[in-house]
Amino acid sequence: MNNTKPHIKYLAVAGNIGAGKTTLTEKLAKDFGWKPQYESAGSNPYLSDFYNDMHRWAFNLQIYFLNHRYKQITRILAGEEIVIQDRTIFEDAFIFAPNLHEMGLMSSRDFDTYFTLFKSMAENIKPPDLLIYLKADIPTLVSHIHDRGREYEGNMSLDYLKKLNQRYNDWIDGYKEGKLLIVDADKLDFKNKPEDYSQIIERINAELNGLF
Repeated sequence: MNNTKPHIKYLAVAGNIGAGKTTLTEKLAKDFGWKPQYESAGSNPYLSDFYNDMHRWAFNLQIYFLNHRYKQITRILAGEEIVIQDRTIFEDAFIFAPNLHEMGLMSSRDFDTYFTLFKSMAENIKPPDLLIYLKADIPTLVSHIHDRGREYEGNMSLDYLKKLNQRYNDWIDGYKEGKLLIVDADKLDFKNKPEDYSQIIERINAELNGLF
């Protein structure tokens, strides 16, 4: 299926916790011959502590993710392969960190430090050539989170997920940085139904052809 041209550098799959980003990233990487870059959730030493005490560990968690994704994107832009990325640095900066600040889980001082660092990093990076957004309502997210059974996610509140979802929708509504493809993850079971996955493949091919 790999019919992309060399000037396409990278694509990214965006979406809330439990939307299916890793699943879709894996499938697309395999079928298009792209190199996958995954989120560092499993290796983040702050994640479990964060879900147990969000106020104490919010800043540490976000700084870790920011650094990890910045190193990812600089390697992607310097490399020769076409890469598909599971979550972007822009989601960290415009959704997760501001949400923690708004919820009172990250102080204004820590948020200002975080966002100043992000702005310095942003001078050296660029948005993906195609952003694939997995739009999902809370029941879908909760079902996926439950099915994958990550122990540290068991303490996550519905209020936290709802606030993130609203921020995602607002961010996508105003997204002007590049090509955008919205996938309705409530209606398309791309993990278990080949016909649903084929619809996504067709739409991605159409978007990529428009980049040539």
